[in-house]
This record gives sequence, structure tokens and C-alpha cells, in this order.
Amino acid sequence: MMTPDVHLLIVDDDERIRVLLQKFLIRNGFLVSAARDAGHARRILTGLDFDLIVLDVMMPGEDGISLTRELRQTSRTPILLLTAKGETEDRIAGLEAGADDYLVKPFEPKELLLRINAILRRMPETPEDQAMPKVLSLGPLRYDIERAELWQGEEQVRLTATESQLMRIFSARPGEPVSRAQLVEELGRDGGQSQERAVDVQITRLRRKLEADPKQPRYLQTVRGAGYMLAPD
Repeated sequence: MMTPDVHLLIVDDDERIRVLLQKFLIRNGFLVSAARDAGHARRILTGLDFDLIVLDVMMPGEDGISLTRELRQTSRTPILLLTAKGETEDRIAGLEAGADDYLVKPFEPKELLLRINAILRRMPETPEDQAMPKVLSLGPLRYDIERAELWQGEEQVRLTATESQLMRIFSARPGEPVSRAQLVEELGRDGGQSQERAVDVQITRLRRKLEADPKQPRYLQTVRGAGYMLAPD
């Protein structure tokens, strides 16, 4: 059971599901707020901070993927998408927008609980956050951990959603190798060699933005037999 200071936001236009999930998660030790649509969620988020957002994709008006994309511009709060669509392209759209995981409806409440706990375990705990530097120096670049932004001087370096997720993963553990399999898992992808190769492609693209010579990386290093590692100055 989670400690009572973990605050979740449930966003779903279906009142029955919203109430059921809220009651279930409260019974499992969470603080839970609820919103009926994207606009309602945005108003709540203006005044409150949350540890995780459970967000339905298929809502009238603004959908969950659009809201996820907007939230990722300013927030690193983990987002778990709920979707009635199981097609690969819909899952990819959510993950590319910046979601941390997805769950296809219908689902067992216990599975939702397991997914939430898994995401929260991956997030740095508060004492670690306080001890970590807020900005990482990467030669002429600097990475703002809190805002998840990469800067060169006064100019922001644009990152794709996947590149931003990778930087979030690496910046949470600078100097520590992260395996390809672990990157696949934390990016919310299905396992397998094809996904690990896809991660390699994303690493190559990210290096083009981080490194003076991407073929001889200084900051996003390959650690033989262990994976990849962010090595700031």
C-alpha cells in the first residue's frame, strides 16, 4: 500500500469508471482527485501538483493524447493513458506524445494498481531529487532537469518526445549505465530485439544534438556490455 501523500489525478469522462477508480485507489492508500474532461483537468492542475495522472484517451472535445502533448511542454508528472483502442498506432501516438505507459480497456483494477506502482518506483524519490543537481552541464549545452529542457546558450535545443523521455531517464541517474532492455521498458515499449534496435536509432539521433562528434560520443557514452550512460561534466 502506498503512503497517503501520493496524489493521483484521474481524468475520465465516464462518471461510473471515474468514481470506481477513485474509490479503489483511495482504498489502496492514495490521495485521489478526479476530472471529467481535459478542461476540468487543466483547471485542477493550475492549483495542485500530482505524483501521477491517469488519463483517458477517448474523451469528447480534447482527447487525452492532445492533453498529454500539452502537459509535456511544462510538466514531468508521469502520465498513464487509458484507451479502448488496442491498435499499435494508437499506443505509439500516446507514447510519442510523452505518456509513460498505457493500459487498454477493459482492464482489472489490480492491473492498473500494478502499473501505477511500477511507474512511481521508476521516479526518483524526493530526497534524491533534492540532492541531485538541477542542471547538468554537457560541454556547451546544459540540461535543465526540472523543466526537461536542453539549452545551448540562450537558445533551446528542440527534442522529440522520445528524446525528451530518454533525457529524463538518463538525467535521473547520471554516470550510471542503463541497459537497452531497461530503456525499452522505461519508454513503455514492448520487449524484443526490434525495440532494442529502435532504441539504438533514437540514441544515435539524440547524440547528434548532444555531441560535437556523434561518432565519438563524450556525453552519451556506450558502456560495453551494460548499455548507455549519460556522463555530464
